[in-house]
Amino acid sequence: MKKNKFTNNNGSISSDRSKLNQNKLVVILGPTAAGKTSLSIKLAKKFNGEVVSADSRQVYKGMDIGTGKVTKKEMQSIPHHLLDVVSPKTKFSVAQYQIKAIEAIDKISQKKKLPFLVGGSPFYIYSVVEGWQFPEMKSNPRLRQQLEKKSLQELQEMLKKLDSKRYKTIEIQNKRRLVRAIEIAKTLGSVPKLNKNPQFDCLILGVKRDKQELAELIHERLLERLSVGMIKEVENIKKSGVSYKRLDSFGLEYRWIARYLQNKISKQEMIEKLQTDIIKFSKRQMTWFKKDKKILWIENQRQAEKLIRNFLNA
Repeated sequence: MKKNKFTNNNGSISSDRSKLNQNKLVVILGPTAAGKTSLSIKLAKKFNGEVVSADSRQVYKGMDIGTGKVTKKEMQSIPHHLLDVVSPKTKFSVAQYQIKAIEAIDKISQKKKLPFLVGGSPFYIYSVVEGWQFPEMKSNPRLRQQLEKKSLQELQEMLKKLDSKRYKTIEIQNKRRLVRAIEIAKTLGSVPKLNKNPQFDCLILGVKRDKQELAELIHERLLERLSVGMIKEVENIKKSGVSYKRLDSFGLEYRWIARYLQNKISKQEMIEKLQTDIIKFSKRQMTWFKKDKKILWIENQRQAEKLIRNFLNA
């Protein structure tokens, strides 16, 4: 494994307890496998902080290895929030996430600690950062039933015509998300421009990696996860009563391992498909993040520390 960029020269972490403003929030985002988790823990230790996860799959119980969920040991006693919120059998929306994340951030601030919002799920991150106010929209079971009968390619083409902007950022292999996006587009005309009511003064840091380095990190991480039991994890989730259809809807690791378990593809095909899809996923994440000019892209921990100090003292 490569040495993590985000370490001090002497490997130690000092405690820097800055005077906190109640509404300050540090956001650490970036593509999958970029090193956000390890960096956030080091920074939380240094600045007396706690971490709020902004990952759309880490909210689910039992989905640990496949989502790269931080372990108790890796947390190094730093409290983490919004992990293991619901069962994989339960639907969990970005609106539900937003409420819980804001509650967690407020509680951290009330303890005079610094909240760190950390993850790679743009919808989750920006629902909090920008304070999205979601329009009330009832689900349309009849429309959903019709859409679920369509092929993946048909759904992709439908969304591309209805809402080309959303098409560019959505996980296009995820049928569940395509159906939901089409439902919204058909009901509201497109994925709506949400009213925004930001509640926090945010410093947004982006973890930067070059493409080749990121591809290598993704490959190393994939092999490591397979070696520590990712296939067994998916088997256990299936045994708990989660359908293959539901597993497929979670995308990436859960989709391709579920297909392997159904003997639809070989193990080698599974690994190759996963590698390709995770790289594509990281590109979609960056497509979204590159639109935000407020993101300050960093290459090491020292840069992050300097920016956070300036932010806290502003």
